[in-house]
Amino acid sequence: MRHFSGFLGHSPDTASTEDLRRYQLYLVDHGISPVTLNATITGLKFFFDVTLDHAELIAKMQPVHVPRTLPVILSREEVARLIAAAGNLKHQTALSVAYGAGLRASEVVALKVGDIDSQRMTLRIEQGKGSKDRYAMLSPVLLERLRVWWRAARAQGKMLEGGWLFPGLDPIDPLSTRQLNRAIHAAEDAAGIDKRVSMHTLRHSFATHLLEQKVDIRVIQVLLGHKKLETTALYAQVATDILREVVCPLDTLQSSWFTAMGRPALEVADIFRTRATTSSRPGSGRRHMDRPHRSRRWFCSHERRVRHRARRSCRR
Repeated sequence: MRHFSGFLGHSPDTASTEDLRRYQLYLVDHGISPVTLNATITGLKFFFDVTLDHAELIAKMQPVHVPRTLPVILSREEVARLIAAAGNLKHQTALSVAYGAGLRASEVVALKVGDIDSQRMTLRIEQGKGSKDRYAMLSPVLLERLRVWWRAARAQGKMLEGGWLFPGLDPIDPLSTRQLNRAIHAAEDAAGIDKRVSMHTLRHSFATHLLEQKVDIRVIQVLLGHKKLETTALYAQVATDILREVVCPLDTLQSSWFTAMGRPALEVADIFRTRATTSSRPGSGRRHMDRPHRSRRWFCSHERRVRHRARRSCRR
C-alpha cells in the first residue's frame, strides 16, 4: 500500500476505479512479474474489500495468468564448484545447508544453533513458508561442516551462545537474504557457471537429485514442506537421470525389423552381382533367357527333318 500511495500522491482510501486501472497499467509497463502483480492485486483487494468495504472498486481487477516454467537445475559437479567458489567459510556453510537440506534462503538465515539436533540428525525449521514448522534432514557431511563453521565463528567471536547460526555483521542480527543472494551470485561468477543461479536453485537441485536417487516423491514432499504433491511432482520433469533410464519404444523392436530395413540395398547388390556374372558368359542375360538355347533349337529342327523323311519313305 505504501507503493500505491506513492503512485497516487494521496491517501489510498480516496482512490477511484480509474486510479486502480492506471496503477495496474503502470506496474505492467514497468515489467513487474506476474507473481508480484498477482500479489499486489491480492493486497489491494483485501484493503478495499475488507478494510474499506468498497468491493465494487476492485471488482474489475483480476489476477493474470502465471506461465508454468521449469526450474534451473545444477549438476552435482556444478553444485560442488559453486560451494567451493563461495567467498568465505560462512557463505560456503550457508550454501551447503541450502543444498544439503533443501531449505529456502529465508529458512537458512533464520536458523539458530539450537535448531541443530545431532542426535536425531535433523534441522528444525521454525515458521517456514506458510507459518509452518517442519524438520529437515541433516546428513553426517553437513553436520561436520556445521561443526567446523561453529568452531571458527566461536573462536572469532562472531557467534553468540544460542544465537543465530549465520549472524550478520552484528552478531545480534542474522545474515540477510539479500547478502546471501549476493554471495551466491559472486560464487556463480567465480565458478564459471553459465546458468541463472539463485538460492532457490540449490533447493531445486536438492529435490531433483533426491528424485534421481529413487527417493520416494512423498518423502521429498515432506522434506521440502510442500502442501500439495503436484508441486513436488514438477521435479519429475527435470530429473534427467530418470528420463535417460526410460527405454525408447523404438529400441524395443525386434532386430529383424532393422534387418528388413537393410535388405533392399543388399538385394540390389545381389542383383548387380548376378548380372555381372551372367553377362560374362555368351548367350546370358534376360534377352537370351527368354528363348531356348542354340543347341536346343538345332536338336528340335533336326528331329523334325528326320520325322519328315520317315513319312516320305512310308508313302513310297
